[in-house]
Amino acid sequence: MKDYLYRTIHAEEAEQAAEIEQICFPPNEACAWDKMLERVQTAPELFLVAVDGKSRKIVGCLNGLATDENAFRDEFFTNADLFQPGGKNIMLLGLGVLPEYRHQGIARELVKRYADRERAKERESLILTCLRSKVAMYEKMGFEDEGISGSSWGGEEWHEMKMRLSNTG
Repeated sequence: MKDYLYRTIHAEEAEQAAEIEQICFPPNEACAWDKMLERVQTAPELFLVAVDGKSRKIVGCLNGLATDENAFRDEFFTNADLFQPGGKNIMLLGLGVLPEYRHQGIARELVKRYADRERAKERESLILTCLRSKVAMYEKMGFEDEGISGSSWGGEEWHEMKMRLSNTG
């Protein structure tokens, strides 16, 4: 298994995160380039990246936005001003691993480390939306399917998934 470093994103890596988003998601689902740069600027502490130990390039990225809200809404994708630093929940906005690095457990490790980090900050839960085809994958990572989300991002029907990090989450 390759050597990967998992850490918070650095400001100068924002464009790499935006590029991963564009590669990993179809155009109707991907975060706009400028919105991704804005997210990194607003809340870099809510990005976790996987860095290839040899090439030193980012090969995977998980990012979110802290909030006290309990349900996912499309505005989280486009409005970094919804960020509440002390928010009890994290709305996960994107998990992407470059195609040539997939099937090595990087996505699972990003989620595990992200959950551990946010649990230590006493967050209550991680919430995300995913297509039906990804529900089983996220269930294996510890998320529960809460049913169809109110989100219609990209014109798709999404399942809202939740990972409880505390007894109250």
